Amino acid sequence: MLSVVTFLPLLVCAVLLILSRVLPDRAYVLIWITAAAVDLALVVVLWAGFDTGGGTQYEQRARWIPSAGVGYHVGVDGLSLPLVALTCLLFLAVAVYSLREHRRVRSYVCLFLFLQTVSTGLFVALDLILFFVFFDLSIVGMFFVIAGWGHGERARAAALKFFLYTFVGSLALLLGFIGLYLAADPHTFDITDLTRAAPLAGRGAYAGLVLLAVGVGLAVKTPTVPFHTWLPPAHTDAPAAGSAILAGVLLKMGTYGFVRIAMPLLPGSWRRYALAVVVVGVVSVVYGALVALAQTDFKRMVAYTSVNHMGYVVLAVGAAGSLAGTDAQARSLAVTGAVTQMVSHGLITGALFLLTGVLYDRGGTYAIDAYSGLAAHTPRFAAATAVAAFASLGIPGFSGFIAEFQIFTGSLASRTTATAIALTGIIVTAALFLTALRRMFLGAARLPPTIPAAGITDLHRHEALPTVALLALATVIGVVPRWLLDVIEPAGRTLAGLVAR
Repeated sequence: MLSVVTFLPLLVCAVLLILSRVLPDRAYVLIWITAAAVDLALVVVLWAGFDTGGGTQYEQRARWIPSAGVGYHVGVDGLSLPLVALTCLLFLAVAVYSLREHRRVRSYVCLFLFLQTVSTGLFVALDLILFFVFFDLSIVGMFFVIAGWGHGERARAAALKFFLYTFVGSLALLLGFIGLYLAADPHTFDITDLTRAAPLAGRGAYAGLVLLAVGVGLAVKTPTVPFHTWLPPAHTDAPAAGSAILAGVLLKMGTYGFVRIAMPLLPGSWRRYALAVVVVGVVSVVYGALVALAQTDFKRMVAYTSVNHMGYVVLAVGAAGSLAGTDAQARSLAVTGAVTQMVSHGLITGALFLLTGVLYDRGGTYAIDAYSGLAAHTPRFAAATAVAAFASLGIPGFSGFIAEFQIFTGSLASRTTATAIALTGIIVTAALFLTALRRMFLGAARLPPTIPAAGITDLHRHEALPTVALLALATVIGVVPRWLLDVIEPAGRTLAGLVAR
């Protein structure tokens, strides 16, 4: 079943490429929507049959490159299943949003189907080389999305910068994986076997270098300061659908790598350098919020908030490695908050990026000063953007509050000062979103000259449906989070125990 969920989009992509070009553009998108909906339905079935106390489930193993210790090994637990579900939901939302796409539609649809397979594959991979293959292929797929459907020449430059940065990061990641392989006896890339054996326990400098390589590779993808500079141009010049997937899914590959690989496979080194991880997280939180506050471009502002929100995740996983002044429950709570934050950020920021696409579609610019009084002309768009902005602030009633409350509560005991500094990020984030909402949606009407005399149009059905669905789920998690936390918490406790061993 898990392999079907993973490779179904790729199979549909292959069928579309084989078909002649006789299908109308809308038919390709409708096929994409159908495939994404079926994939999401299969994930719902997996979720319904998932035993919250059963560890890794739905495992499949097959020989792949046995002479090198590489196998096809997939499975899900409480850390990965929520991200698989998030991936399938976001790709379905993007598919619906793309109903009116008209530029090289078949290639566009096939690229996103390809991206869905590699994204799902990474979250279910239990072999380091399989993880790396999907990690690298996601870079290739997103490069072509940004370069082919972004905003002109700037998009091609942004795509190149994105590719070079993240590809260099992936090479560092591969070096770390090879270091783990060489330390294991017998040699293997299997994550489950490496977790059980802990081959780098007591290896000192060698283990530290492996953690550095793995950490840098994942930090580039997350991204954390100072490896974040590829993110704002990539987001700003990508199409809205590409930005939603980049923020909602691809950034999670970095943070997921910390909880799946760095923490359980290198527990001693993770504890030793936990303070450095916490510092990187806090700097990312504060820097991302302050730089976002200074932006005059709405989409670029949202991009920098991703640095801020991913910083909370890094703070939490760093705090989970700090044994002094804390207990197992606090460390488990920090891990649970980190995974919940990944899901929350994917839903809320994915919706925000789709809404920035609506803004650009109407006015041809993301400049905040180009708009004013939009609430009177586009009440549905204004309401959806306001809800997404308040959800991003982490106010009660939305998933962001559940995630950040757990992160701060779990981190406060061991890293009191760092957590207190990170709390200021919420204040700055509130300031930047409230300022943008006031300038764009309130006051006297002002619209870009590119908008026709008939005026700006409100959200269309294909734009409203995916954004409202994502925000509705963020609200459900914020009000009744138990169904999600019941899946994440047992895996969080297991991971906290592995780090402390």
